[in-house]
Order: sequence, then structure tokens, then C-alpha cells
Amino acid sequence: MPKMKTHRGAAARFKVTGTGKLRRRQQNRGHLMEHKSSVRARRLGREADVSKVDAPRIRRLLGL
Repeated sequence: MPKMKTHRGAAARFKVTGTGKLRRRQQNRGHLMEHKSSVRARRLGREADVSKVDAPRIRRLLGL
């Protein structure tokens, strides 16, 4: 059986930390930022952990 290819869409959206956790960007930061508070904008700028329920599916897409 051939090697499984990495899902490039998933590879662009998720990254793996040194300890093996998956990280993702937060939603609601793309546009319409004018009416959002600066506190909210900074919070949304941070990366978040992928939920434990979704992690196995994303790992499979990334070929891990």
C-alpha cells in the first residue's frame, strides 16, 4: 500500500507542538475587526489547543 499523503488544507491550519499537542488559530479574526474590542482582538490572536475529540481525526489528516 502506498504512503498516505498529508492533507495540505489541514497542514496549513494546524501545527504540532514539541510535546505532540495540536494547535489551531482562533476564528473571528479575519475581518470586521473595527467593532471588536482590543482585548478581544488580542485574545483571538493567540493560538488555541485542538479539542481532544477532534485531535485523532486531524492527526490522521496530517499523517501522524
